[in-house]
Amino acid sequence: MRVAPEGWPFIAIAWIVLGVLVWQQWWIPAAVWLPVSLWVIAFFRDPVREGPRGDHLVLAPADGKVVSVIPIHENDYLGGPAVRISIFMNVFDVHVNRYPTRGRVGYRAYLKGKFGHAAPEKASTENEQSSVGLDSPRGRILVRQIAGSVARRIVTDHSEGTDVGQAERMGLIRFGSRVDVFVPAGLAILVKEGDRTRAAQTVVAQWS
Repeated sequence: MRVAPEGWPFIAIAWIVLGVLVWQQWWIPAAVWLPVSLWVIAFFRDPVREGPRGDHLVLAPADGKVVSVIPIHENDYLGGPAVRISIFMNVFDVHVNRYPTRGRVGYRAYLKGKFGHAAPEKASTENEQSSVGLDSPRGRILVRQIAGSVARRIVTDHSEGTDVGQAERMGLIRFGSRVDVFVPAGLAILVKEGDRTRAAQTVVAQWS
């Protein structure tokens, strides 16, 4: 199983603790800690994803549950009417995020905010977040990584001016979070609230 490099320090700590518990023959604490050690590995898994590809497709940037699909006026990068698709990742989802389309990174912004629960609407404006704007072959797309109540570190890989590929790794959020993708109004939206998505595999929107 491929693991995101950011996870190795946490995995090492978890298994060192387990080793100490076993060495001390503290069997009950070791039995309790073993699932935690296995979960840390699972949390940082980075599976290879194959799926539909194409400039007319907008792929899900994250694994998780669609918590809202709403029309919105996006001022930061799209500069006009848009649709925001919000995907909430629980602590059992893959947390590596991927680019929904190919293009050039034309915008980067970071907001040092709160660490409230990531699913509610207010998380879009109040929580810590990192935004990436893409100039794709069909138009502009904005992806926003939002930290949750457990998350304490957003990793965003690329700087402005970088050319990125569809389904390429975008970054990672540690321990529970949400990713919003903003697409221009008028695109066909192919998911609805309550749907489950898989990064780089689920098509969330499509240009005609």
